[in-house]
Amino acid sequence: MSVVDQLGLMLGVLAVGAALRAVGVLTPTRRDRLTALAFYVALPALVFASTVEQSLSDVLSWRLLLGVTVVLLAVAGLSLALHRHRADPAKRGVAVVQSYHCNMGFLGVPFVAAAFGGLTAAKASIVLGVGSLVQVTLTVLLLTRLTSAEADLRAELLGVARNPVLIALGLGLLGAALGVAVPDTATTALDAVGTLALPIALLSVGASLTVETGLVDPPAVGAVAGVKLLVMPALALAVFLGLGPSPSTLRAGVLMLAMPTAVSTYIYASELGGDRDLASATVVATTVGAVATLFLVVEVLGLVV
Repeated sequence: MSVVDQLGLMLGVLAVGAALRAVGVLTPTRRDRLTALAFYVALPALVFASTVEQSLSDVLSWRLLLGVTVVLLAVAGLSLALHRHRADPAKRGVAVVQSYHCNMGFLGVPFVAAAFGGLTAAKASIVLGVGSLVQVTLTVLLLTRLTSAEADLRAELLGVARNPVLIALGLGLLGAALGVAVPDTATTALDAVGTLALPIALLSVGASLTVETGLVDPPAVGAVAGVKLLVMPALALAVFLGLGPSPSTLRAGVLMLAMPTAVSTYIYASELGGDRDLASATVVATTVGAVATLFLVVEVLGLVV
């Protein structure tokens, strides 16, 4: 399936998820079960299968780790400057963190795996690992600072360490380091389960997209979407090209950082004093808009790789 087809599939399944929620089929309970299926089964299978039989020296790249960290920190700093005059601290905090916090797990890794597979998918899993640590740390620190809410950063990071997707990544890298040969039957089963990650995640995300209070602060939503979907991928491309990476590193790094705002930022906003309506509106806007911007990113990568 071509990348264009993948993007069309993304939009279609997102719409199906939203429609099933609207007609009462994907109730909150059923949506949560679908999310759990993706989080505890399909995504770990995809991440483990994509890394366990790769060469560890090929997968682990200092350029990849450095590039992802630099871009996340740079966009966080840019967003702080861009929204420094926003009077409401609850909106300012959400606008800042949603400008850089990417949906790497539910959309990023499954999309990269479906579009490119192989070594690029394995490196996307690495981006997920380092990106999760940087994003969660930044988000908790920035939201608590901007909204004066209280949070236990240590507890949040322990939650990241217990993430089943990241545990699967660790096991996959350990298997790669030890040269573990996975039986063909197990590989086939893992691949079959892993291919379900993208459609399941898209249905779940689609069922989570809602703006219950109507049009919410269009200037703020537009500013966040512009940074997240246009500025961040452009910066990622510039940073990675400057580091001189391999094609797989360039694709994995740029595409993962081009993903829309993570749905989890709504949860952080709810828990740490952020504006929940703005958080919800921005997740919707960036997720729908990403279908178009990801096409643009893939086309640009095709010109430079």
